Amino acid sequence: MHKFYFPKTLRLLNSKEFSFVFQKPQRAYSSQINIFGRANKLKYPRIGLTIAKKYVKLAHERNRVKRLIREYFRLNQHKLPSMDFIVIAKKEIVYLDNFTILKKLEKLWQRHFQSF
Repeated sequence: MHKFYFPKTLRLLNSKEFSFVFQKPQRAYSSQINIFGRANKLKYPRIGLTIAKKYVKLAHERNRVKRLIREYFRLNQHKLPSMDFIVIAKKEIVYLDNFTILKKLEKLWQRHFQSF
């Protein structure tokens, strides 16, 4: 049975970890969300989030998007390959409802499965 924890070890926390992913990323993107990924030497995936105030102006909207992305990652971390992921939200994401955001994330992460 899997445990669906989301400890600090599953997060990208500093600029060095983010830079590692941005050096040679595998990209999956839509008009609302970009997901950059790069294989890591750990035995588990990690995630970092970037949601700019410039694109998502209201704090409650940024928090909603972050919550959805983290929850999707937490529930599906055992299916994901051992990669570091950076999820970048674009301007149009505020117009999507929660269900649509989760479907977009599913579709984008499937592209990382195929390329790994």
